[in-house]
Amino acid sequence: MSQETKETLGATGHRINVVTPKVQFRVKDFTILPFDTEHVKGSLGFVIKCELTNEKLLFITDSFYCRYKFTGLTQLAVECNYSEELLKQNITDGIIDKARLKNIQRSHFSLEHVKEFLLANDLTKVTQIYLLHLSNSNADKEYIKEEVQKVTGKEITIC
Repeated sequence: MSQETKETLGATGHRINVVTPKVQFRVKDFTILPFDTEHVKGSLGFVIKCELTNEKLLFITDSFYCRYKFTGLTQLAVECNYSEELLKQNITDGIIDKARLKNIQRSHFSLEHVKEFLLANDLTKVTQIYLLHLSNSNADKEYIKEEVQKVTGKEITIC
């Protein structure tokens, strides 16, 4: 975890390992690169590379935007919490309180931002994209899956 997360949680113990954004470290056959995400202070995403197979996984959740571009990825596990259209409809219909709108938009990846992010990255080696942390009320799983598949041409799994 990041130092900020450790301090916020008051976490202690010999099994806690503080990592620094953009400083790689190794765990057995894996090289891990943490990077800061756009959520709360101390939130991290990770690029995890298996040195034995040369596979490279990108993991991002609880972030509304990613400023970095990545190459050589083989799998992605990325949050796709909501679609703007459904979120706005739910506010209009009174399903979601308007006061929660900014909180949702400033803490979660929208379908629209996920598509932009994916298109900005090199997906040539990607074999699988896992979409994570979909909202029960602000996301239509099938629509999101189809939209991401349409722009990437990759196999999509909703988790």
